[in-house]
Amino acid sequence: MAFAGSLHDRFRVTRRRTLDLTAPLTPEDMMVQSCLEASPVKWHLAHTAWFFESFILREFLPGYKAFHPDFVWLFNSYYQTFAAFPEKRLRSSFSRPALHDILRFRTYVDEHIHRLLESNPPAEALARIELGLYHEEQHQELILTDILHAFFTNPLRPVYLPASPELAQQSAQPHADPIRFIPHKGGLHDIGHSGAGFCFDNELPRHRVWLEPYSLADRLVTCAEFAEFIADGGYRRPELWLSDGWNAVQEQKWRAPLYWDRNDDDASVTSKWSVFTLHGAMSFDQVANSPVSHISFYEADAYAHWAGYRLPTEFEWEAAVESSTSPVQNENGTKCQDENSAKHRWEWTASAYLPYPGFHPLPGSLGEYNGKFMSGQMVLRGGSCCTPPGHTRPSYRNFFAPATRWQFSGIRLARKSE
Repeated sequence: MAFAGSLHDRFRVTRRRTLDLTAPLTPEDMMVQSCLEASPVKWHLAHTAWFFESFILREFLPGYKAFHPDFVWLFNSYYQTFAAFPEKRLRSSFSRPALHDILRFRTYVDEHIHRLLESNPPAEALARIELGLYHEEQHQELILTDILHAFFTNPLRPVYLPASPELAQQSAQPHADPIRFIPHKGGLHDIGHSGAGFCFDNELPRHRVWLEPYSLADRLVTCAEFAEFIADGGYRRPELWLSDGWNAVQEQKWRAPLYWDRNDDDASVTSKWSVFTLHGAMSFDQVANSPVSHISFYEADAYAHWAGYRLPTEFEWEAAVESSTSPVQNENGTKCQDENSAKHRWEWTASAYLPYPGFHPLPGSLGEYNGKFMSGQMVLRGGSCCTPPGHTRPSYRNFFAPATRWQFSGIRLARKSE
């Protein structure tokens, strides 16, 4: 756990970065909620302040007075035992409070957190501030994810950030080297967070699992490789898909990853594709050898079947990261401006999101942070080009429903060792 002095600096940097991410946006941009998974940027700004007020200041700063009584419930996300809250789908209707009131709320909370840090707070208060900072960084990633979807659904297709001169002039990238499979030993492996440093409750307790020998791909599947799956009728072949996945293909009319557009219906001609990014639309040549992104678990699983492989389990992934021959880079720190050339995407695994043996959620309302979602979700590992540094430790577990496509999610293949 960090000491109070270092938390002062980290708190300032983290809170400032959230505001920096919103700098390219208008107040109108910050009101948009373009899909059920997303939230308006203005809501993210308010909710992250709400977290510090609700779980830290109200409990550990004597005499603290809430900024506004309505904010206590209005910006609650899903903590049923803390307070009532509006339906998530209605967040885009929160035209009031105004943006300047949300920014005042953040300033008010910041001032009181610094006051708390200067008062020699108990260890539990410091631990919760650290949790709050990791929570805010998760929402920084969501701000980028959500605004990309919002701009994609806007007929004008706004650009979040202009591409760098190098990226704007980028033409066809060199072809990716063929995938190599790195063998990993089976046997007993320790899984879960170990040692000092922060982790979420769902990364504990550390425990042992048995793995059969397996091999893991040395890189992610590229856009060009996924285009071959499309050209071979991948979205028209039910034998490749899980039943629920095939239903999603039919109901949602999936024909390509999210944000891929075509000028005609000839899926065999890859040059007709364009891909929408935080820098606007890019030609397929510009992204062909970048990792495919914004696909569901169902699409990742179908591609793996088509290619003759499978997805790794989350335990295989973690054991590979901790091995000396790991093909997985478990720390990125990549800036979102480089999303098309970056090597990192969240990686779907074949593992359902479930508690580890002996798992205990945090006490009180914070116990709802992760544990209540351990049903109907699939685990992703690693991190993406938009994931803040420090979140891509080997034991970190992300999770989404299997049909989710709006996240920066991709594919790493696995197979049984020969």
